[in-house]
Amino acid sequence: MNTSLGDRIGSLREFRDLTQEQLADRAGVHVDTIRKLEQGQRQSARLTTLRALARALDVQLERLVGQVTVTRQLTDDGGGLIALRDAIQDISTLPGVLAGDNLEDPPTEDAWVDDVRDATSKYWHGHYSELAGTLPLLLRDGLAAVREGPTERVWRQLALVYQLAACLATQAGHLDWAYTAVEKQLAAAARASDPLLEGMAVSTLSWVLLRQGRWEQAQDIAVRKAESLEPSFLKSPPAQLAVYGNLLVAAATPAARRNNHDDAQQFLSAAEAAAVRSGKVRAYGTAFSVVDVRTQKVNISLAGSEPRPGAALGFADDVNVEAISRPVHSAAYRLDLAQAQYQTGDSDSALTTLLEVEEDQPEWMRFQALAMSTVREMLEGERRRSAPLRSLAARLGMEPVW
Repeated sequence: MNTSLGDRIGSLREFRDLTQEQLADRAGVHVDTIRKLEQGQRQSARLTTLRALARALDVQLERLVGQVTVTRQLTDDGGGLIALRDAIQDISTLPGVLAGDNLEDPPTEDAWVDDVRDATSKYWHGHYSELAGTLPLLLRDGLAAVREGPTERVWRQLALVYQLAACLATQAGHLDWAYTAVEKQLAAAARASDPLLEGMAVSTLSWVLLRQGRWEQAQDIAVRKAESLEPSFLKSPPAQLAVYGNLLVAAATPAARRNNHDDAQQFLSAAEAAAVRSGKVRAYGTAFSVVDVRTQKVNISLAGSEPRPGAALGFADDVNVEAISRPVHSAAYRLDLAQAQYQTGDSDSALTTLLEVEEDQPEWMRFQALAMSTVREMLEGERRRSAPLRSLAARLGMEPVW
């Protein structure tokens, strides 16, 4: 976090033995952009440019932009992100490995289910440090529970815990851990004999692949799973409509990243039709409703190599922020809104929105590449020194701005 964006680009470029011209050609960006970033004449670039540079340098976007990969609080009771890695990659679950004698005593089934529900709430409220402190133990408890009584209910809850682990690891930029967690989520969902739970696992996997830059695969697996679960709009239960809709939402973002905006809009139109039919649904560790789909219309308008911020603001007119049930989802939507406001020239509104998001979700915001990219752009383009903007940049852990 003590190096600039240009320093990181230059170091990675030299590590890859590329000239600035070669990197520009691989990324499809202008060489002047790279030159100015590396020389410190520019401190920012649009997120689409950063994604292109990351792909060309064969690194994760999180590393390029210097995204936070640790939680703020340290724990002394066996929690934290490293403990989460060890719980996800539990060697005692591997075939052929003989487990030691220090197996956990299983919790009661009802108590563990309550703990899973509480952990899910922590995630959607953005309490990542607190969740990182408890999630490793929750995973160990789950493994003990399935050893003691491998009922379908227990396997179902274990799948949801692995889903949480995958989501938290993704937010923290540890995508290899997240992929392993989704593998185990899918295995637990199969043991639970629950096709809809498997569908949510595929939705999670699609998001992990999206963050890895594997856009075509992210779209393909979500579409295929949605087709396999396609509901009857007159007879299917709300949960099936919700999982089906979530998969279509998952497919829309990578489609837009690939500049297939027509496909993305079609996915979201079908998802919105499912949401109208299902009503508000809370199931499988997530939520689904009309407003959830409409926020994604804003998101995909900003994706791809030719973002459409005006269209994003138009879609935002149809979003009732108060109806968004998950605090983290509300923050993500408003972060998109700030990006659209800035790209249409309304810097004051963008800063106001960013400060509101930070006030509501200070820890969550430090994990967001879009927040850092937007703030860098605003610093680059400010016409007069803005103390609130520079203070925000400092709180996000960006290089000194005073």
